[in-house]
Amino acid sequence: MGQFSELKLAVPWGHIAAKAWGSQQGPPVLCLHGWLDNANSFDRLIPLLSKDFHYVAMDFGGHGLSSHYSPGLPYYHQNFVSEVRRVAAALKWSRFSLIGHSFGGLVGGMFSCVFPEMVDKLILLDATPFFLDTNEIENLLTYKRRNTEHMLQVEASKKPSKVVSQEAMLQGFLKNNSHVGEECGALLLQRGTTQVATGLVLNRDRRIAKIEHCLDFVSKELFEHYIRKLQARVLLIKATQGYHDVRRENDANTEPMLFKIGMLRAVLKERFQFVEVTGNHYVHMNQPQLVASVINSFLQSKERIPAQL
Repeated sequence: MGQFSELKLAVPWGHIAAKAWGSQQGPPVLCLHGWLDNANSFDRLIPLLSKDFHYVAMDFGGHGLSSHYSPGLPYYHQNFVSEVRRVAAALKWSRFSLIGHSFGGLVGGMFSCVFPEMVDKLILLDATPFFLDTNEIENLLTYKRRNTEHMLQVEASKKPSKVVSQEAMLQGFLKNNSHVGEECGALLLQRGTTQVATGLVLNRDRRIAKIEHCLDFVSKELFEHYIRKLQARVLLIKATQGYHDVRRENDANTEPMLFKIGMLRAVLKERFQFVEVTGNHYVHMNQPQLVASVINSFLQSKERIPAQL
């Protein structure tokens, strides 16, 4: 299933780009990439998955080949959640499964709670449906401020995009993404850059700042309240050397992660499955065979949760 087709779905600010694999008659699966990545994040995993499904991997707004948001509009968590709803409408999907890596899991988690009747299965790849505010109370207002300041700064600078050679672009990317191997880094840059006369420029919108600047953090109480809305069955695949926290300096603290897994298990009961695999945050790209069989058996399992009317 290496063959894919490119899609361009119209949205008010331009288009959302996506890649599709498999038969359109198969049950639909929407794949959501991580922060600053793009749809190529799933290029090595999807060919290993069951050919009975129709997979679509989208580029979030401002990422990959998707249009940047209109001038003056910030990138916020809920905007990405709305994009998923727009993509589902454009594809005429009323019910589908979601696979989300990292930030894509947070978007998929929120979408599955806001539109519970639309999501059959939610697969989280080294991701959880929400980040807790436990470690972050002191920082939440600062993040909001920095998001706005960063956007204004980029808009005021009017500097052209930096042009660099292919090799320099790859080395810079790998330096900032220690979990991504060279082959996978090149794959992400293939969709994440545009060739110009003197080298490559990044496609992504420079208004997109740090991930924590645009996230919705939730309290433990809200986390429980939100996941009680889920109708989906949930599979959480945790990488042993993956991340536990949005800010890497908090990564040694596994307590929030244990709370979330415990709460998902307590609330969803037999609808929740937790699997740990050996690998790092990009295990779905670096060693896709380690997660493919788990995802396949989860997607193919027949117990469906009836949609509540």
